[in-house]
Formats: sequence, C-alpha cells, structure tokens
Amino acid sequence: MKSDATALTRKPPIRAAGCVLWRRSPIDGELELALVHRPRYDDHSFPKGKLKRDEGALAGALREVAEETGMTCRPGAELPTSHYCVNGRPKEVRYWAAEATGGTFAPNDEVDRLEWLRPAAARDRLTQERDRPLVDALLGTLEKD
Repeated sequence: MKSDATALTRKPPIRAAGCVLWRRSPIDGELELALVHRPRYDDHSFPKGKLKRDEGALAGALREVAEETGMTCRPGAELPTSHYCVNGRPKEVRYWAAEATGGTFAPNDEVDRLEWLRPAAARDRLTQERDRPLVDALLGTLEKD
C-alpha cells in the first residue's frame, strides 16, 4: 500500500501563470511594478491564476492580467517559474515580464486593489518570499533591452 505522501507527490501539478506587470510612471518616468491585493488571502502578489484546460501558459498569463488588473499588456521575456505546494499538491506558476499598455483597474471579486510601486517597495510589499526574486529577474531583463 502506498503512503499518502507518495500519492501526493504523484499528483500532476496545478498549472498557473502570471506576469510581472510594469510601466513607466506617468509622473516621473520611473519604473513601477503592479501588485494586486487579494482580500480572500489578504496578500499582495503579482497577477496570476490557474490555467484553463488546454490553455497555453502565456495566453493564461495575459488573461489573468486582464481579469485581475483591467490592464492590457505587451509580454516580454519569460521569467523564472515558481514551484511550491498548495494543500499538499504541487503548483507550478510560469511568469513573464509584461509592459502595461492601457486599461483601467476596477475592483472585482478576486482583487480589491491594484498598486503601482517602485521595485524596492514592491519587493518589500510582496507577501510571499518566493515572489521576491521575480523583481530582480524583471530588472535584469529590462537592463538587457
């Protein structure tokens, strides 16, 4: 008989995707990153969510950005993938850098606030430690452009 731990590790990962959404401040042109606040979890994160059946990761990431932030965006480089467990099941979240190109935020069932923060402030505000390296990954990507 297999142990519960073995059974859990054999479950396919939950597939999700999101973006590290960025823009140049309309006030001073400095780089800003978008963080969403999800009241259900009372956390601050990058926009992301589970993929629909047969949905590609990039398409899902762009859909999640639109749903959670109201923003359209231009995707850029793929960023590191996050791997962690949720309720004993593995989860894989693929991320892309994405420049905001337009749109307007409206609070919704999942996200009640969208905040545009400088990279250092965004890094500090992120709830999960595992999200913080994505700030540096984005900065490294933008320096190459």
